[in-house]
Amino acid sequence: MFGILARSPAQQSRNSVGQQTIVAIDAESRLRSLSVPECATDQSSVQLDQRRFKIRLARTTDQRQSANLLIRKMYSWRGYHTMAEADHAANRISLSVSSEDHIIGTLTLGLDVEEGLSADAMYKGEIDQLRAQGRRICEITKLAVDQSVGSRRVLAALFHIAYIHAHRIHGCTDIMIEVNPRHVMFYERMLGFRRFGEEKLCARVNAPAVLLRLETDYVDIQLTKFAGLGEKAAGERSLYPYAFHKAEEAGITQRLLAHSH
Repeated sequence: MFGILARSPAQQSRNSVGQQTIVAIDAESRLRSLSVPECATDQSSVQLDQRRFKIRLARTTDQRQSANLLIRKMYSWRGYHTMAEADHAANRISLSVSSEDHIIGTLTLGLDVEEGLSADAMYKGEIDQLRAQGRRICEITKLAVDQSVGSRRVLAALFHIAYIHAHRIHGCTDIMIEVNPRHVMFYERMLGFRRFGEEKLCARVNAPAVLLRLETDYVDIQLTKFAGLGEKAAGERSLYPYAFHKAEEAGITQRLLAHSH
């Protein structure tokens, strides 16, 4: 189950310098492998029976470097190239999942401010259509989870915290993501993304990409129906049953809002 950590004043002080733990996750049973795009199996990196996971804002240089190392490992295993990006830019929020001292997952949320989005490089025309409608856009980039510790709960928690940042805190209405065409069905089935752009060659990873769109209103509906049910959501194949239930989401949102001031 998910556990929200209570922190002492001393811990809060230490966490304020880039070490803030947003949530800790206790696995209820032995973790099961989940095939996640851009993931590789590295059985030597982390023990499969680890029970405790922490999701943090990746603020320090060491945290960002560890997350980028995981990205390079996962992407190179798929034959993709990676290019250095400024994850510490004002419009980017980087999250990391750790077990013990190992970074096992990462995600970067990009907000649509003056710098624009990474997806503008190939899909500016499509995204401008949404901007013209008054939609507030964000994007997910650099999503990777080490398959050796892959878990629906870990991936769902990582996405859910990104959604809280995007929708609850910044008011975004649409989440965009560029994925390899062979991974489109995964994102459609697991999270409800839909195609929003034609297949193109992405120079950043030297591989084909497709732009997908997910409306945050849809996410909210799915969370209301399924969040917190886990394995009890019979027949539901998405990640939403493994997300935080409403009370947990409200608590996480308040903590993130308080930390941002």
